[in-house]
Amino acid sequence: MSDTLLQALFDRHGPAYRWLAMLTVMMGTVSAVLTSTIVNVALPDIMNHFSIGQGVAHWLSTGFLAAMTTTMLTTAWLTQRFGLRHALGFAMLLFAGASILGGLGLNAESVILARVLQGAAAGMLQPIAMHVLFRVFPRNERGRAIGIYGMGVILAPALGPVLGGVIVDQLDWRYIFFAPLPITMAGFLMALRYMPHREPEVEQHGFDWTSFFYLCLFIGCALDGLTRLQHGVVQPLWQAMGALLAVSSLILFVRRQRHSRSPLLELALLRVPSFRSAFLVALGLGMALFGSTYIIPLFVQTAMNYSATEAGMMMAPAGIALGILFPFSGRAADKGAPHRLVIAGLVLFAGASLLWVFIGLAPSFFYLASLVLVGRVGLALMMPALSTGGLVEVSDAQLGQASGMINFARQFGGAMGINILAVMLEWGSEAGDGRHVASMLSYTEAFVLLGVIAIAALWPAARIGKTDASVQAAPESA
Repeated sequence: MSDTLLQALFDRHGPAYRWLAMLTVMMGTVSAVLTSTIVNVALPDIMNHFSIGQGVAHWLSTGFLAAMTTTMLTTAWLTQRFGLRHALGFAMLLFAGASILGGLGLNAESVILARVLQGAAAGMLQPIAMHVLFRVFPRNERGRAIGIYGMGVILAPALGPVLGGVIVDQLDWRYIFFAPLPITMAGFLMALRYMPHREPEVEQHGFDWTSFFYLCLFIGCALDGLTRLQHGVVQPLWQAMGALLAVSSLILFVRRQRHSRSPLLELALLRVPSFRSAFLVALGLGMALFGSTYIIPLFVQTAMNYSATEAGMMMAPAGIALGILFPFSGRAADKGAPHRLVIAGLVLFAGASLLWVFIGLAPSFFYLASLVLVGRVGLALMMPALSTGGLVEVSDAQLGQASGMINFARQFGGAMGINILAVMLEWGSEAGDGRHVASMLSYTEAFVLLGVIAIAALWPAARIGKTDASVQAAPESA
C-alpha cells in the first residue's frame, strides 16, 4: 500500500480509518482461526463417521497449516500485482468456497482437501492483516494495535470450541464448516469498501515460482516422512528417498533464495541477532501453540471420555483470558524489555504442559481447565512481544518481509509439531493395543514434549529485543 493510497483512504474516512482497516482484516483472520478450533473438537466425530484413525485425521489440522505456511509467501506478490482489495477479496471467497466443500464432503479425502484449501486461503489472509496493521499504525502504537487485533482474533477461537462442541453434539459435525461463512462474507464486503485498488504506476516484480516449488516439495516431503514414521520403518527405501528429497529441496531452496531477485524469504534477515532469535522462538511457539490446540480436545474426548461440548467448555476460559490479556501485553511490549515477556510466557506454558504428567487417571474438569488457562496466559504474554521485539532491529523497508518470516516460522512449526505429536500418539496406540493406560501414557509423553520445546525456546528468547549497536538493520541483499 503506497503512501498516496493510504493518505487518500484517511482523507475519505478520517482518523477512524485505521480501525476500519483493522476490523476488515480481522474478519478474514477470525474466520480462519474460528474454523481451526471448531474442527479440533470435531475430530473424534469425523474419525468415527469416516472410520479413519488418528494417523489420517491429523491431516485435517496438518494439511491446513502446511497449506497456510506455503501460500502466505505469495501474499506480497499477490497484493502488489492485484492490489489489497482483490487479493483480500479472493482469499475470502476461496475460504468460503472451501468451507462449503468441507461441509458437503462425501469422504475423508474431500474433507481433507477442503481443509487444505481453507489453509491456503488463511495463509493469504494473515500476512495481509499484519501488513495493513503495520502500515496504518505508527511504530510506537503497533504493539497496542497488535494487542487489540489479537484480542478479537483470540476471542473467536475461545468461543470456537464451545460453538463447535454444541454443533457436534446437537447438530452434526458438517455444520462446523458453515459456521464461519457469515463472518467471511461480511469481511469480503468490507474489503471492497476499505481496501485500496492496485496502483497502476507501481513497478511490478515477478514471483519466484521455482523457489516456491522447492519449498512446497520440502514441506510436503518432510510432513509425509513424519507420517510414514507412524508405522515404523516398514519401507526403508521409500523413507530414505523421501528424506533425501526433503533435504535436497531445502538446500536448493536456500541456494536459490540467496540469488533470487524476488526472494520468498529474505534470509539475510537471519543475520540480525534479535530477529534470528525471534524466528527460532516462533518455530517453537508454533509447535507448542498448535500442538496443544490439537492434542487437548483430542485427549479429553478419547482418553477421558468427555463430550465435544465439555471439551469446548474446557478450552473457553483460557481463550477468553488470552483475548483479554493481549492488549495489555501488547502495551507492555511497546514500553520495552519484550524478551522478559517472552521468557515469562514460555515458563508458564512449559510449566502448564509438564503438569499434565501428574493428572492421574481421573482428574477433575476444573484442574484440567486450569492447566489450559495457565498455558494460554503464557501465550498472551509472549505473542505481542515476539512480534514487536523481533522487529526492533529491522528497517521499515523490511518490515513486510520480516513479519512474514515470523508468521512462516510459527505456521511451519505448528505443522511439524502436530505431525510429530500424531506420530507419538500412533506409536502409543499400536504399542498399547488400545489399552486405556497405554493411551494415557502416550498423551502424557506428548505433553512432556510440548513442555521441553517451550524450555528449549528460552535460550533464543533471552536475545529478543536487545538491540545491537553494530547491527541496526539487516543487509538489503544477501
